[in-house]
Order: sequence, then structure tokens, then C-alpha cells
Amino acid sequence: MNFLLRALRAALALCLLAAAGAAAAQETTRPFEPIEGQAGKDVVWVPTPSTLVDKMLDMARVTPKDYVMDLGSGDGRNIIAAARRGARALGVEYNPDMVELSKRTAAKAGVADKARFVQGDMYEADISQATVLALFLLPENLRKLTPKFLDLRPGTRIVSNTYEIEGWTADRTEKVEGDCMAWCSILLYVVPAKAAGTWRLPQGVLTLEQNFQMLHGTLSTGGGINMPIANGRLKGGRITFTVDGAEYSGRVMGDTMKGAVKGGAATAWTASRVQP
Repeated sequence: MNFLLRALRAALALCLLAAAGAAAAQETTRPFEPIEGQAGKDVVWVPTPSTLVDKMLDMARVTPKDYVMDLGSGDGRNIIAAARRGARALGVEYNPDMVELSKRTAAKAGVADKARFVQGDMYEADISQATVLALFLLPENLRKLTPKFLDLRPGTRIVSNTYEIEGWTADRTEKVEGDCMAWCSILLYVVPAKAAGTWRLPQGVLTLEQNFQMLHGTLSTGGGINMPIANGRLKGGRITFTVDGAEYSGRVMGDTMKGAVKGGAATAWTASRVQP
């Protein structure tokens, strides 16, 4: 009788161990599911509403010619949406589980050939080839990344969900209405050319100070005459400003500028940067 009881207890123990092992295996193989508010690197994950994703890409005018990047790409929705528009796209995400989830979702959407995801630090990522950045980051994240933004090619578009880039006035802002209940604002920034410095024109010497896309400065025509510029602005590589009623427009191309003049003695202008 005691032998039978011990045998039954041993059999029960084996069954319990087997059940526990099966439960553990099931837990191990259960697909990862992100939780809103989960911690990441310097940021928590909050998904961008799908209506806002589409509007962000609309504002950035994403086409198949673009290379779209998202820093802190989360579940990959920005990148997958861009790939659906035919763009090449890359998401950089710190959480490896989110990276794998994004890859699976891209494969299910049939865009794995265009939407790529890598595990990495957004502050260390190479963004130099991007033509569009689609971001949902905190002001502190954006502040740390601003020097890298300004080194992008002029004309690169940055669309930000809700948060401003400190000190940089957005070129356009919009708010999504309708069923969007939170995180419904979009800011579009166009990376300006670097125009600060001294430039030599046939009309004189142009000195420019630059604060993101806004320009201030003077045109010195000799004899102590320094005329202030007005309405100085950059949009990508395009530059416009007014001097003494003459409206200058043109393009910045590295160390040269050229364009047209309206309302002045000349009809065209060129400039070369004076090297320090």
C-alpha cells in the first residue's frame, strides 16, 4: 500500500513538472507585444495614431524617391507606412524586441524589401542619407539631435509629432482633427543651407548671420554705406532677402550663390563666400 502511494505521488510530481515545463515553453514562445508607456532609451514608447502617421508623411511629401528614417522607431509604423508609399525606409530602435516585431509586421505588410529595422542608439545613428525624418521624440531628444539635423542636406524634411525643435520655427504646422484624440499636432521643418558668413557680390560685400532658416545682415557697398537686409529667409537651398527695396532670390550651392533681382539696378546676382 505504501509502495502504491509513493508511486502515485511520484507520478503526480512528474505530471506537475511536465505541465510547468509546457507552460514555461509556451511563455517563452509567445510573441512579444509592446505595452504603451514601456521604457526605452531616454524615452517611453507611445504609438503615433495611424491618422497622424499618414498626415506626417503627407506633409513631408514622401514619394518613392525618398529615403525615410525614424529614430526610436518603436513598432515600426512610420517606416512601414513610408515603405507602402514606395520609399526606402529605415527605423533605428534601441529595444531589440521592438526591432523584431517591426520586421515581422513589415513582412506581413509585404514591404520587407523597402522597410528595414536595426537595433541601435538614435544618437549614434548615421542619418546623413535621409531625405525625410519622421519622428516622435521628446524635446530633450530633439535638442541633442539638432546639430545632426542641421548637417543634413539642405531641403531634407523633418516631421515631428507634437514636439518642437527648440529655437527652430517650424516651416509649417498642422493639427489633425476628427478621431485623433491625443498627439494630434505635426510640425514640418525644412533643413536650411548654411549661408552664414561673408559673401562677395558685384554690388558689394554681403554679411549674413543665420538662426536656422532666418537671416539677418548687411550689404556694404563701399564708402561706409552699410544697408541692412530685410525678410532674409532660407527654405532648403533657396534664399530670399531684400536690400534697399531690391528683392533678391536664388540658391545657395556650397560656397556660391546666384539668382535674380527684382526692383534693383541689376536683374541677376552672384556671390562667392569669402573664406576666413
